[in-house]
Amino acid sequence: MSNPILIDPVAYARAGQCREGRLAIAELDPRVHEVLANRQGNVSWRVEGFVDRLRRPSLRLVLDTTVNVTCQRCLEPMTLPLQGDSVVTLFFSAEALEAATETDETLDAILAEPELDVKALIEDEIIMGLPLSPRHETCDNAALARAKADKPNPFAVLAQLKSGKTE
Repeated sequence: MSNPILIDPVAYARAGQCREGRLAIAELDPRVHEVLANRQGNVSWRVEGFVDRLRRPSLRLVLDTTVNVTCQRCLEPMTLPLQGDSVVTLFFSAEALEAATETDETLDAILAEPELDVKALIEDEIIMGLPLSPRHETCDNAALARAKADKPNPFAVLAQLKSGKTE
């Protein structure tokens, strides 16, 4: 695991700073690795600071990566492209944050702190961007096909019993 990427989020937003880079997926927190099939690949990221139309400091995080996850239908690995583009608004008090999120349910907001780990923000965005149950569009798994083929149809057995034809 690599070092955190620390910024002062309020100063960063007010100054309109922008920073970008690439992180190896292997360098991310174990909580990210738990939901991935392996640790291969990189994440390209950019974080832009700005002040929104209501004069609130905000951060825009843009991500682009391809991760490897396990298909929940066939249990085989699959690649999944992930692109993220989110805005996080900073608030100075829990009361202001709560009032704003009650008014606007689509608002992503956090309390402003002296330091923010951009890497943790990137990790959160990856985890939230993953589907709950990733699946191939069409699974090509021989074991899955055999399991379906070997299973007798219970209604066929009932039909035979009803007609009096037992094998």
